[in-house]
Amino acid sequence: MMPMGDWTALEADIYVEIDSDKGTEPTRSWFEAIVHDVLEAEGVAPPYEVSVILTDQETVHAMNRQYRNVDAPTDVISFYTEEHGPDAEQFVLPGDGVRRLGDVVISFPQAIEQAHEQEHSVEKELSLLVIHGILHLLGYDHETPEDAPLMRGREAVLLEEFKGRHYR
Repeated sequence: MMPMGDWTALEADIYVEIDSDKGTEPTRSWFEAIVHDVLEAEGVAPPYEVSVILTDQETVHAMNRQYRNVDAPTDVISFYTEEHGPDAEQFVLPGDGVRRLGDVVISFPQAIEQAHEQEHSVEKELSLLVIHGILHLLGYDHETPEDAPLMRGREAVLLEEFKGRHYR
């Protein structure tokens, strides 16, 4: 049993919820592995917490409308706990040393549709969406002409690095 206050023994906590019943979803361990690999590639060491939710298009559309004021379907939304930028205000978090990075919510039907449109595997599309979502949690963005090439470039590097390991 770990003594109270001794949080150094904590490791990576990657929570995965698969709220889909299509029967073709990757396993929880697949999602855990890719999240771990993205965070490791970005130099994020445990202890940390992050969650990935694979769900339906209606749920992600509703979140996009409610939290981003965009009434349109989307493929992935990230909800980060750590604020980024020079004027960022942080959420009040426990002082236990654990980085609570946030949540990545992915529309599985949208991922399938995009994979078909791009003529590649669903695993490759999901890999890209997980990478994209985690990079957002770490402060990457693509809203400005200056930021977009940095994020898109990092996505491309990681996607290529993960080829053969997480997708074919």
